Formats: sequence, C-alpha cells, structure tokens
Amino acid sequence: MRQVFLDTETTGLDPNTGDRIVEIGCVELVKRKLTGNNLHIYLNPERDMPEEAERIHGLSSEFLADKPKFAEVVDQFLDYVDGAEIIIHNADFDVGFLNAELKRLGRTPFPTHVSGIVDSLAMAKEMFPGKRNSLDALCSRLEVDNSGRKFHGALLDAELLADVYVNMTRGQDALLMDAGPSSASGTEAGLGGGQAIDLSAFDLPVLQANAQELAAHDDVLAQIDKGSGGKTVWRKHEPLPAAP
Repeated sequence: MRQVFLDTETTGLDPNTGDRIVEIGCVELVKRKLTGNNLHIYLNPERDMPEEAERIHGLSSEFLADKPKFAEVVDQFLDYVDGAEIIIHNADFDVGFLNAELKRLGRTPFPTHVSGIVDSLAMAKEMFPGKRNSLDALCSRLEVDNSGRKFHGALLDAELLADVYVNMTRGQDALLMDAGPSSASGTEAGLGGGQAIDLSAFDLPVLQANAQELAAHDDVLAQIDKGSGGKTVWRKHEPLPAAP
C-alpha cells in the first residue's frame, strides 16, 4: 500500500476568508517503509503574510514572493498524491484548504484524487482518550525525536507524523499475512485461494520455544501494548493465575 503523510502551512485558519496555503510537505511510505520519494513545495499565497502566522511557521511575504503559485504546481501535486492513502493530523483543516485551492482552479475536491484519507488526530484521540494529542504531545509520548522542530514546517511535520503513525500502529505489519490473491471464500479454498491440503496424514513435530525466545516474544508484546495505549486484546484477556 502506498501511503502519503501530508501537512500544510497557511496564512491563517480559514480558507473561506481568503487564507491560503504557503507550504505543502508530503512523505511517502510503501509497505510501511520510507521511500525518500517526498514532495516539498513553497507557495506564493498572493496575499500578505499576517504576523501571527509568520511567528508559527517562519515564512515571510518576502521569502514567498518568488515562489510558484498553487495554479503552477497543481498538476505536479495531484500527480504525486494520485491514488494514495493520505494520512493527515487534523485532516479537516488541511483538506479544507486544499479543497478551497482546487475550487479556485475549477478542479474537483481533494478526496476525489486519492484512495482515502486517514485522520491521525482522530486515531490518537481514540487510543489516548483524555490526553493531549497534538503532534508534539504524540512525539513525546511515543518517543519520536522532534528536537529539530523550532517552527512548524510542512515537510518536517509530515516526517514526524510518519514516525508517529508507525509507532501508533506498531506491529501491524508483522501481524498481517499476505495470503495472496483469493478466488473463493471459506475454508475449502484455503487462505491463498488454492486447493485445501489435508494435513492429517502428516506427523508434524512441535518445536517449543526456549527461555530466550519466550522473553523476546514477551518484550515484543509489551512494546505493541505500549504503542496501542494498553488496548491490546491479550492484556485485556490475560488468564487468571492458577489457584494454589
């Protein structure tokens, strides 16, 4: 699966009052691995930069004056995100700005260009209810190094979000098996969609894990449990100790 972690910086909080995007940062993951195929664009917002916004991201009107306008890079941007699953922290904010920019150019809304949008803020609120779930707070909780984040920057924030997301979904790639294409359902077809094999005629040896392997296994389970906020099934349904 191709996933793109996306962040924007803007001139303000509301695209309906004329605020514009000034920076787009995208980081690509394929099969939960960074590919290095990232996208980073500064944009001329065609308006002045308010002081309060510049204090957040450090981008001045002078710096952005010679940068391309959104209309000049829209095709490059849409080609990059085409068909990907997009992960955004507080997705409504960024998608609202992207939709406004696309509407100005007569283009269809952003969600029509991608396979889906995941809001990592909604995920974090479900995993850590009642706690602060800003990107900085999640970096601290999940031990993601954000020491270089002096200003909000779209590419840096997208990179941090990718690390945070992988930590929030830790172990998922190890727990899911690629069963291959399936042409039928049910046990008769087998997991891979091929012919079922009767194993009753085979004498299969049982290999017991040694103490070192059991300890390593328990450590992995503990890491997954920590990353999920203590919501793993095996912690909720651990067997009671045997009666003396």
